[in-house]
Formats: sequence, structure tokens, C-alpha cells
Amino acid sequence: MILAAESCDVVNEVICAPANVTELFEFPTIFTVGGLEFSRSSVLMLFAAFVVLALFYFGLRQQRLVPTKFGVAIEGAIGFVRDGIGRDVIGPEGARYTPYLLAMFSFLLVGNLFEVTPLINFPVTSRMAIPAFLSLTTYLIFMFLGFARNNFRYLIDTVWPKAVPVGLRWLVGLIELFSIFLLRPLTLAVRLFANMVAGHLMLSLLLGSGVVFLAAVPEIGLKGSIGLFWFALGLFMFLLELVVSVLQAYIFTLLTAVYIESSIHFEH
Repeated sequence: MILAAESCDVVNEVICAPANVTELFEFPTIFTVGGLEFSRSSVLMLFAAFVVLALFYFGLRQQRLVPTKFGVAIEGAIGFVRDGIGRDVIGPEGARYTPYLLAMFSFLLVGNLFEVTPLINFPVTSRMAIPAFLSLTTYLIFMFLGFARNNFRYLIDTVWPKAVPVGLRWLVGLIELFSIFLLRPLTLAVRLFANMVAGHLMLSLLLGSGVVFLAAVPEIGLKGSIGLFWFALGLFMFLLELVVSVLQAYIFTLLTAVYIESSIHFEH
């Protein structure tokens, strides 16, 4: 667990917080390979990708008539993304986008769950670069599909929607232009980033302060018992963040499928 502050004035402060919260997310370079610097966040990003590959490899490498519980779990995850997101949102064409959706969901799920993983306690998705990269990739895919399927009608019908009364077309078109071509990648990335940062920050402050105050009981007496409250609240947040980690991976993948579907079936 990353403590909320390296030093804490337990006499005058009720909860320990760093002067600069970026201390919770900045890590020094661990090692360098060929001029490339690897910090804790970049190592965890690679580790998350390795975990995903290992899960699918060991879960699917042997096709059995009666699969193991682990194999059933992996197949269930694949079916959930393929059917529950790809097919149900995109339609019959969703199968071709299942590999991308599955890779994204799996990576985000593992990366998010690092927040509540002992000895790690750091979600890699709390660094804006990762949500931004995945969001940009999704943006390029649905932009390419939109123009490939509809040519320049994709842009023209967005700016001048024929289903809207003439007097409102310019306003609705302007809103749609900014929404589809500018705001979608930004909101997709910020939604994931903000949720994971907020959760990580709250866990660090609550659990870190709880440990600090409980350790200071011999010095400050019963006042240190407030650490029990912070620690209990931190444990509640721990369970809540477990749900949030899964939910945010699902929402990001679901919205990706929604954006792809809107480009494929633009006429709807």
C-alpha cells in the first residue's frame, strides 16, 4: 500500500495527506533498457499484458470434453464479451471485433484489479497515457469504419442531419460534430482515468491514515483510535473499488462497441 504521506503529524492532523497528491502516482525509473526507462507503472502495464496472455493460454491450450473450472471461467469470459457485448451491441458483425473487445476488456480488468491486489495496490489505468491510448485506438477504428462504410456521407449527415427539422439542423449538427469527432475519445479516456485515480487516492488516504494513527497510539493515546474508523472505511472502499474495477472495464469496452456500431449502422 502506498502511504498517504511519508510523515504525518498525528497530533494536529485527523487524516494524513501529502502536500502534492502527484506523489501517489509518480515513480522513479527502476531500470533502463537501450535508452528506454521503465518505471513501476510501465512494468505493471507489461505485467498486466503478460497476465492476460497467461490466463488465455493456460485456460484454452487443452480442449477437453469436460473442461476444468478454470477453463470454464475463461470460456465464460470470452462468451460474455463475444455475445454480451459484441453480438448484442454491434449485431451479427460483432464477431469480427471480438478479438479487439476481448483484449481491451481483459487488459483493463487486470490493470484495474491491480488496485486491490496485495503488494501492488496501484491500478495502471490511473495513468492517463493508458486510457488515452486505448481511447485513441477506438477513435481511429470507428472513424475508419464510419468513412469506409458511408464515405463522406458520414461527415455530411452528421453536420446536416436530415431527420431533424431544418431550423434545428445547424444546432444539432454542431452538437453531433463536436460529440462524435472531438468529445468521444476524450470522455472515454477521462471516465476511466478519473474513476481509477479517485479510488486509488481514497484507498491510499484512508488505509494509510489508519495505519499511521494506530501505530501512534502509544504516543498519543486514545486519539489514535480514530485510525480504526479510517481503516474500517478504507476496507469498505476496498470492496467498493473491487466492483468499480470490474465495472469500469465493462463500461469502457461497452462504449467501444457502441461507437463501432454507430459507425457501421450510421443510417440508424
